[in-house]
Amino acid sequence: MKKKKVIWIGNIAIGGDYPIVIQSMTNTKTKDIEATISQIRDLTLAGAQVVRLAILDELDAMSIEKIKAQVQVPIVADIHFDYKLAILAVQSGADKIRINPGNIGSDAHLKAVVAICKEKGIPIRIGINSGSLPHDIYETYGVTPIAFEVCMKRYVELIESFDFFNLVLSVKATDIETTIEANRMLNQHFDYPIHIGLTESGTIHSGTIRSSYALGTLLHEGIGQTIRVSLTGNPLDEIPVAKEILSMFSLYQKPTLISCPTCGRTNYQMEPIVKEIETFLNTLHSPLKVAIMGCAVNGPGEAKDADIGIAGGHHEALLFKKGTIIRKIPEEDIIVVLKEEILKMIENHASPM
Repeated sequence: MKKKKVIWIGNIAIGGDYPIVIQSMTNTKTKDIEATISQIRDLTLAGAQVVRLAILDELDAMSIEKIKAQVQVPIVADIHFDYKLAILAVQSGADKIRINPGNIGSDAHLKAVVAICKEKGIPIRIGINSGSLPHDIYETYGVTPIAFEVCMKRYVELIESFDFFNLVLSVKATDIETTIEANRMLNQHFDYPIHIGLTESGTIHSGTIRSSYALGTLLHEGIGQTIRVSLTGNPLDEIPVAKEILSMFSLYQKPTLISCPTCGRTNYQMEPIVKEIETFLNTLHSPLKVAIMGCAVNGPGEAKDADIGIAGGHHEALLFKKGTIIRKIPEEDIIVVLKEEILKMIENHASPM
């Protein structure tokens, strides 16, 4: 498959041979600088590599400068309708802007936005959603993959006519199949990097499932240079889902956690252990396979291919490595001991035995 053009977002490169980048978006009011900085830092610690901010007015746009002074991650300004806000956001230091050319005003307004982006050397993401297709295209094609392709072709050619080629492309629909097919067409017809996502995908439960199918299909076909899992609620929930989806296709290195569904044989408090270890594993970069099993029936036998794991007993657990039992751990010590053993295994780069 032909490689995409390399585009820089601050100090992060996408396209070419660069790895897929995880994005998210704050849900704070951007003008609330302290809250926004705090959330950006949390997202960065969770694994977000690029963070987008909603710019609704001049105060939001002017806040970018102060925010950027306090964070390390590249900042994308998301602007609709007012081209002046896009210009102000760029002047305030945004590393990239996201616009829909169809709602930014006249061609002259768009040209003004392109001019400041070219002057500052920052990319523009052309973002088209199913609810924002131009009227003439919608009337002709409806919300269909061909509608997105025609629309994107129109916008790309217009911006390129301004001698600007620093672009990232994005098409999203609430319908999964439309999103998949539209991105396939985008990938076939353009050399620019593609940002993939499923717009308004839903809650952490339904949205995770829907996004996994849509984005997983695209990633499996080699489509996408940046990714966002759009979930209702706390944006911090988006990052582990994105990591998990990427790791399924060997596009992100993280430990794999396997755990049994539990049953009446479980005699220790397994669920809080699973939750804490899962959060812990999301901070690590290793192909380690970790198993947390409810009883001796499911582990270590069924989890013998895991590098390390535990199998619950009566208020205790058996620690095992590659199917071999090492020792018993009292229930109150399980989390601490398991974390220590996992880190030891990673640090030593040695066989579990």
